Amino acid sequence: MGMRVGIGYDIHRFEEGRRLVIGGIEFPGETGLAGHSDADVLLHAIADALLGAARLADLGTLFRPDDEKWAGADSATLLAECMRLVRGSKFRYEVGNIDATVIAERPRLEAQKERMEHRIAEILEIEPQLVNVKATTNEGLGAIGRGEGIAAMAVAVIRAAD
Repeated sequence: MGMRVGIGYDIHRFEEGRRLVIGGIEFPGETGLAGHSDADVLLHAIADALLGAARLADLGTLFRPDDEKWAGADSATLLAECMRLVRGSKFRYEVGNIDATVIAERPRLEAQKERMEHRIAEILEIEPQLVNVKATTNEGLGAIGRGEGIAAMAVAVIRAAD
């Protein structure tokens, strides 16, 4: 099967009273994101990229938002389960690399970028140098630019294990 590529995208609006988790890292004092799980947009985008590359179901199908079992779930657990499915597929895929971008006006993510990369690598059981996290703003445009939420997109390259 060689290499395969998948793209993932996620967006969540801010919601008072929730904790903010991005890339498996908590940002104390920041308003969290609305969602059925902990709403970690970055881990959700990476999960969908991996699932897409392996031609598996999407995150919302695997962890249905109407299933109370996943209410408040840690997205690290969801991502780890997605990686288990990718590795357990017919071709036993392994990660070639992950490249992801978080789009947010706040909080500033640069100081936590390396921690996020290491946490993602830990969840996926891969080397940190295979994970790249970037951050950008929407330059004040649209809902994200108005500070109403955060989005993330990710690309995953996987290859069949030897």
